[in-house]
Amino acid sequence: MKRLQTNMFKVFAVLTIAVVTLAGCTKEEEVFPVPTISASGTLAGIPGATVTVKASINAPAGIKSITVLKNGAPFDSKIMAGEKTAEYSKDYVVEGTAGATVNFTVQVTDVKNQVSSLVAIPVTVSVVPPKTIIDVQGVIEGNVTWTKDKIYRLKGYVRVGEEAVSGTITKKGQLTIQAGTIIIGDKATKGTLIVQRESKLIAEGTAAEPIIFTSAEGIGSRSPGDWGGVVICGKAPNNLTGVAELEGGYKGFHGGTVADDNSGSLKYVRIEYAGIPLNPNQEINSLTMGSVGSGTKIEYIMASFGLDDSFEWFGGTVNCKYLVAYKGTDDDFDMDNGYSGTIQFGLGYRDGNLADVSGSNGFEIDNDAAGSNLAPFTSATLANFSIIGAKGKSSDYLDANFQNGAQLRRNAKVKIYNTFITGYPAGLYIDSQRGAAKTNAANGELIVKNVVIAGTTGWGSTGFTSLNSGLYGFGVPVVNEEQIARTGSAGTVATRPIEIGTVSASAWFAAIAGNKTLTSTANTGISSALWSARPTLTLTAGASESLIGTALPTLAGTTATDFVGAFKDSDWTAGWSEFNPNSIVYIK
Repeated sequence: MKRLQTNMFKVFAVLTIAVVTLAGCTKEEEVFPVPTISASGTLAGIPGATVTVKASINAPAGIKSITVLKNGAPFDSKIMAGEKTAEYSKDYVVEGTAGATVNFTVQVTDVKNQVSSLVAIPVTVSVVPPKTIIDVQGVIEGNVTWTKDKIYRLKGYVRVGEEAVSGTITKKGQLTIQAGTIIIGDKATKGTLIVQRESKLIAEGTAAEPIIFTSAEGIGSRSPGDWGGVVICGKAPNNLTGVAELEGGYKGFHGGTVADDNSGSLKYVRIEYAGIPLNPNQEINSLTMGSVGSGTKIEYIMASFGLDDSFEWFGGTVNCKYLVAYKGTDDDFDMDNGYSGTIQFGLGYRDGNLADVSGSNGFEIDNDAAGSNLAPFTSATLANFSIIGAKGKSSDYLDANFQNGAQLRRNAKVKIYNTFITGYPAGLYIDSQRGAAKTNAANGELIVKNVVIAGTTGWGSTGFTSLNSGLYGFGVPVVNEEQIARTGSAGTVATRPIEIGTVSASAWFAAIAGNKTLTSTANTGISSALWSARPTLTLTAGASESLIGTALPTLAGTTATDFVGAFKDSDWTAGWSEFNPNSIVYIK
């Protein structure tokens, strides 16, 4: 019995050991290979072209993530759901200089956290082939398209359509200009593009590819007045007699009775170094609009370094948005002869060294040269402008020919809302010598509401003449124009303040809700980099005298805003504008 128990104990012990041994054995864990990547060879493209970065991925354990770097910096990443194979694909717009290489690297992590080797995909930046220069002259008739793979040189007066004699339209044309196209103006022949009545210009660029009209001169050699400019003539009403000719005698006939006349569409267009003189005191502006109708679209236009006005409207009804007048020589926005359209979001920005002997202003607005009662009146609606003179601080230089942020005169009935003016010797000047602008202001036909004028006082001690020391730019002494006309002598200088009705201009201005006069721009929320090579135009919220928080009155054809000036927290000039065009290579 004892022997049997002993044997049974041995059997139990053996079984116990066997069970323990079996319990310690598990199935060996499956091992997966590290992910692998295969990619195409070297890609290539000229700057601005699109190439596709591609890679084929194999990960037997399943893909967890894909990471892509561009020149060592993060470019793209994707979280995957465990697929065993995948095709990575991502478009890339080529950037950089010709001959450079942009290196992409792709790496994959699988669900077992195994990481692949880095696989390189280089992209070579190809040489940009030189563009053919096409000389254009004479009359454009029928439908013609200019494409961005060429450069077009304007020689002399290039006309879209023809009206050689006033009132006789003999040819019609439509010129379509592709986004990204460059047009240069020949200096020797005063190259100018003129769109005649009943013809059209369709020049629609994009923020990424603006259409550029510029000087034919090389880098560093471009100057205001290198070529003519762009002229558009329409059949909308003006207060001239019948069909009129634009100043300069180049057969820019304009005018009619078609308020909604359509002369085409301009969008994302830059016009640089234009404004060539034709006769004494008669220059072509960067963009001249003669009786252009409301069927025409004018948006996102930048006129830079023009010799005369950046923009001028002679009558017409066209509505405009997003205009930049940058470092022009004469006036930024000049309106007369019954212009009655609506313009919203405009920037006028000046260089203290560039001014005209006729007097340089942000706005210069007249009913006509005589200040007559001829209708239609110049009665444009202007909203959300930033008129930035060159004098950001008292020590900044400003040519003595600078005058006013806004010069409203000669029977104008303009309406200005939510506008910011700074950096000029005088902020607002309502003409006291000729026409009935003061009477229109007293009667509520000339309106200035929610306008902030900052930093235009106390400059008399910094080398400016006494003309620049008026209170907030109101009531500045002015030369007696009537005496000049009668005797040829400047005579005396008026010293009493301008009066609107029975009160001073400054009291009239202050009594209108929303108007402010500030001694400086320090607390307005504008950036300290407003006066810089590439100005910062957006506002900082929370300033004690903030330009944010003033609602634009409900006005037909405008976008509701809650700020004074052209900008709040978004810079609509970004991407398509150029603040240093003399450094750009246009002809390769």
